[in-house]
Amino acid sequence: MWKDADSCYRALVARDARFDGQFFVGVSSTRIYCRPVCRVRVPKRENCSFYPSAAAAEVAGFRPCLRCRPELAPGHASVDASRRLACAAATMIENGMLTDIHLGDLAERLGISERHLRRVFDAEFGVSPVVYAQTQRLLLAKRLLTDTSLPVTEVAMAAGFGSLRRFNALFRERYRMQPRDIRKTPEAAARNELVFELAYRPPYAWDAQLAFLRSRCIEGVEAVAGQRYLRTVAIESETMTHHGWLSVAHRPRRHILRVSLSSSLARVVPEVLGRVKHLFDLGCRPDEIARHLGDLTEDAPDLRVPGAFDGFETAVRAVLGQQITVAAAGTLASRIATKFGEPVSTPFEFLTRAFPSPQRLKSTTSDELGQLGIIRSRQRAIHAFAEACSSGALVLAPGVDIESTLENLRALPGVGEWTTHYVAMRTLAWPDAFPHSDLGLMKALGESSPRRVLELAESWRPWRAYAAMHLWNRSLENINQTMHQEIV
Repeated sequence: MWKDADSCYRALVARDARFDGQFFVGVSSTRIYCRPVCRVRVPKRENCSFYPSAAAAEVAGFRPCLRCRPELAPGHASVDASRRLACAAATMIENGMLTDIHLGDLAERLGISERHLRRVFDAEFGVSPVVYAQTQRLLLAKRLLTDTSLPVTEVAMAAGFGSLRRFNALFRERYRMQPRDIRKTPEAAARNELVFELAYRPPYAWDAQLAFLRSRCIEGVEAVAGQRYLRTVAIESETMTHHGWLSVAHRPRRHILRVSLSSSLARVVPEVLGRVKHLFDLGCRPDEIARHLGDLTEDAPDLRVPGAFDGFETAVRAVLGQQITVAAAGTLASRIATKFGEPVSTPFEFLTRAFPSPQRLKSTTSDELGQLGIIRSRQRAIHAFAEACSSGALVLAPGVDIESTLENLRALPGVGEWTTHYVAMRTLAWPDAFPHSDLGLMKALGESSPRRVLELAESWRPWRAYAAMHLWNRSLENINQTMHQEIV
């Protein structure tokens, strides 16, 4: 056991939300496993065993609790090298990656051997990546059965099972019930839209997160309406692109985000939910970060690092933001979406288009981009990003090898250290990214030298991305003024 069992039991008795998703408890008297925040009566210590993952609990013969629903537990976050690799692999598996590729391909994306991936994964989660993936498919199917009215066949396909027969057999074997029995439970509800709940470890600075996203919304593609974030979605899967929309709202009393999706996204639910988790930094451990950053977090211990729903979109937005204000960059990005993005049908009159794919922007001419007010140096950078992303030479998503990706970013024309670290901060979920030459950071620290800013930030490793957010948050005006004069 990777954690002290007595400490786990104390967290269970206290229903300590800081440990939600960090371990699961199996109860021998019921053969059910729960999250440490489950509201049922606390079981006796002698009946409890503790597991580092839901998959490990299921391999030990326990089935998931229908009340606390282990599939809703928050995700992973770690900076220790081996744990970070294992957590990155787990996140990619949860996003459905092993449905389309082999384990060796996953290891290659992480920049390690398949053997090393198996070793660090088993040490962290107590099972092999393949067993973990199987459990995640079952938990996703259970979630879809509980939270949607999709037909069972659609549930099986959306969860990544190749056949309905295989899904039914594995569901009966693991959970000792038929898939349709889930819908007979009090928790099941027939809904006309796809609605999901994503948990986080409190606290959460929702207003600050929305403020950051609101100032960077691309008109027609995304918006903040009241206390909700909304956007269009275009996700490629195999030979087709799935278009739709999503809405994200905060439920602070329950420590969850409520995510609504258009039914057109049923086949790509794992990837959509994975992107939402990344965008809203749901794997964050606020207590661990606050301990490390100390007084810097005193005013806002609940601050998160906004991620990216679409890595390429965020990278283009970063390039456009060089030397101009956030608002001006948003205007240029909106022009790109209007000119080159595909129309998307949504129930919101202000959401009309998906941001263009790398393949689409790669085919644009300099004259076409120039007519939108984009200068030549930015045109070259956008085309370079589009070429690298469309060819697969550059992957802008969590879980990739950080060092090689940073080198690939720096090699692109028009991309210097600020853009490299800002893109890494938002798209790669790298907690130590730090755009030290940013004017807002220098102003917040009262420094005029980027080198001096970098020296001051050394003590904040490996959470410098969070330190940057806290420094920006001290003066919201700084965030919305000139971002940086990129020198390349």
